[in-house]
Amino acid sequence: MAKLDLNNDMAFTATNYRLLLIGIGIVVLGYVLMAGGGNGDPNAFDEAEIFSARRITVAPIVVLIGYLFVVYAILKKSTATGSDK
Repeated sequence: MAKLDLNNDMAFTATNYRLLLIGIGIVVLGYVLMAGGGNGDPNAFDEAEIFSARRITVAPIVVLIGYLFVVYAILKKSTATGSDK
């Protein structure tokens, strides 16, 4: 029987983990930008605070960029000559 050549290298390198942490940080930043806008008085409604451009436009774009960055970090292949190996 032929002996199987198993590659015991890790799937992710240090670069992948760094990129993944950066992507998660961008996603968290987007959710922080989206948060807030609440009011202590249930009878008052502040439309300008809830429907601001930061919460409706900027924050979802930042979150989307963060998720794309995470996907890139997962799919990035390391080079054989890199210092991560």
